[in-house]
Amino acid sequence: MAGQHTLSETESAVAARLGGMDLDFDAMAVASNLFRAANAVRNHLERTVLAKSELTWTAFVVLWVTWIWEPIETREIAAEAGFSKATLSGVLSTLEGRGLVTRSRDKQDGRLVLVELTPSGRRLMKRLFPEFNTEERHVSRHLDRSRKQEAASVLRDLIRAVEQDEDVRPGRRRA
Repeated sequence: MAGQHTLSETESAVAARLGGMDLDFDAMAVASNLFRAANAVRNHLERTVLAKSELTWTAFVVLWVTWIWEPIETREIAAEAGFSKATLSGVLSTLEGRGLVTRSRDKQDGRLVLVELTPSGRRLMKRLFPEFNTEERHVSRHLDRSRKQEAASVLRDLIRAVEQDEDVRPGRRRA
């Protein structure tokens, strides 16, 4: 259960409260179930895999983004991971203190800070990610391969729709 109430209880309460309103209940179900599913999966992965390595979800995401794109600027990590630079700064301090990442100034532009994994950080990710993926398989075990692919495709469509909306806002560059 992702919250205090089951999915069924929540859907019944919402229908009772909002039943007389002219709303797109299917769109609401997509957005709210996406949020509930993301939180449920995140909490499960933190409790099962990440806790063994004393990592929060946020710390894991920083390690993952850095592992994939290193060396990477701090502003790019924040953008890729979807959290503030202030949050990132605290997480990087913790990860740096644990010897998992290093920060350095960019040689061409000293205002920019680059992040890289240390050898310990790389070893952790190489060991941790297969365990993480085992739990990803576990949480999606009720879906056969074609439904997993369909779910991933639908989620990509949602992401693209939001990204397109953000790209056309004033002051934003188009992709």
